[in-house]
Amino acid sequence: MSEAATMQFHPQPQAGTARPWAFPAPERATLDNGLTVLRCHRPGQQVVAVEIHLEAPLDAEPAGLDGVATIMARAFNEGTDKHSAEDFAAELDRCGATMDAHADHPGVRVSLEVPVSRLPKALGLLSDALRAPAFADSEIERLVRNRLDEIPHEAANPARRAAKELSRQLFPATSRMSRPRQGTEETVTPIDSAAVRTFYEKHVRPATATAVVVGDLTGIDLDAVLADTIGAWTGGTAEPRPVPPVTADDTGRVVIVDRPGAVQTQLLIGRVGSDRHDRVWPAQVLGTYCLGGTLTSRLDRVLREEKGYTYGVRAFAQVLRSAPDGTGAAMLAISGSVDTESTGPALDDLWKVLRTLAADGLTDAERDVAVQNLVGVAPLKYEMAASVAATLADQVEQHLPDDFQAQLYRQLAATGTVEATAAVVSAFPGDRLVTVLVGDAAQIEEPVRALGIGEVSVVTG
Repeated sequence: MSEAATMQFHPQPQAGTARPWAFPAPERATLDNGLTVLRCHRPGQQVVAVEIHLEAPLDAEPAGLDGVATIMARAFNEGTDKHSAEDFAAELDRCGATMDAHADHPGVRVSLEVPVSRLPKALGLLSDALRAPAFADSEIERLVRNRLDEIPHEAANPARRAAKELSRQLFPATSRMSRPRQGTEETVTPIDSAAVRTFYEKHVRPATATAVVVGDLTGIDLDAVLADTIGAWTGGTAEPRPVPPVTADDTGRVVIVDRPGAVQTQLLIGRVGSDRHDRVWPAQVLGTYCLGGTLTSRLDRVLREEKGYTYGVRAFAQVLRSAPDGTGAAMLAISGSVDTESTGPALDDLWKVLRTLAADGLTDAERDVAVQNLVGVAPLKYEMAASVAATLADQVEQHLPDDFQAQLYRQLAATGTVEATAAVVSAFPGDRLVTVLVGDAAQIEEPVRALGIGEVSVVTG
C-alpha cells in the first residue's frame, strides 16, 4: 500500500516596496526640416507608438467642403508615389504595423504602432505617406462614397444625433464647431482629389508638424532613423494661423429631436467651458468625476441604483480646441439614455442632484474615492506606449507644456473637497445647460415642459 501523498506549501508571495510613479517626461528636439520630435523611452515596451500631429484644423477647411480634412486623413493610407494602395497596405502588414488617421478641430492625427525591430521600415512608410500621398482619383472617390454611406447610419444613431444637435445649438452657424466634424452629405459630395491635394499642400508640412515616439528604444539610433525617414520630408514654412475665438450660447433650454415610436430617450446635456489652460481644470476634473465619472458617482447612484432609470449616466469634459495664448474651449456634458416613460422623472431627479450638489457640496469620502480612482490607476492607464503617445500628442495640439499630465496628477491629489465642489457646481449650473433629447416627442414633450428647466422646442429627427 502506497504512502499517503503530502502537500508542500510554498511561502505566500509578499508585495514589494511601492515605487513612486510619474507620467513619463519626453525629450524634445527639432529635425533639420523643422519637424518637432518628442521621444519617450519606455523599457519593455516592444511595440513602439508614433503619433503625428498636423496643423490642419477643421476651421481651415474651405467653405462648402466640410469633411475634406477627414478624406485627406483617410487617404494617407491609400498609396504614395512609391506604392499603390494595395502595396502600401501589404508593406504595413509585413512590418506588423497598423496605421490610422483622423481629423478633428485642432488638426489631423496620424497614428502608427509597430514592433520596435521594424520601426525604421514602418517610419519610412509613414514618411512616404506624409511626403508624397498619391490621392488617386479612384481612391478619393471611394473614400467619399464610404463617407456618404456613413452619414445615414450616424443620423440613425441616437447618441450621434444628439451630439450633432448639441453642437448646432451651442455654436453660431458661422462656426465650424456647429457642424459635423466629418462633413455632411452636401459638403462631402463635391470633394475630389484636387480639393484634397489643395488642402494638403496648403496645410501639411514638417515645419508645423510634431512627431511623438514612445517605446523601448534600447539599441535604436533614433536620430539616424528619423533623419532617414520623416526627417527627409521637405516642405515650406507657414505663418501661424489666427485661431478664431470660441463663442457659444448656453442659455438654458431643451431641444427634443423627434423619433416617433422610440422606446428610449437619449440624453445629452451640455455647455461650453474653459479648457485645460484654466487653473480650475484639476478641480473641475475631480468634481466632474464625483458627479458622473464612474458607476459609484452621484448620478449613477440616483438614476441607476435607486431609481433604475438607466444603465448609466456619465459626466465629462472634452477639450474642443486650444490656442497658443491659452484660450480655448471644452465641452462639459452629461450623457446617458432612459426608457421613454422615465424621461420626465429622470430629468427631474438629475436636476435635483445638481441642486443638492450646489446646496450641500461633495463629501470628503467622494473626493477621496475620486482621487484614488483617477491618480491611483494612472500607472495602469499608461502601461502601454500608445496611451502615453496619445496623451503627449494631445498636449501638443492643445499647446500645453510637456509636463502637464504629470503636474495634473499632483494637482488632483492636492485638490480639496471644497475646491472640487466649487468647480463642478460652476461647470454644471442648472440654469445654463442646453438639454438635447432624442426620443418620442409625443410622449416626452409635456412631462419635460412641466419640469421648468428651460424653453422646450421640437425638431424633426
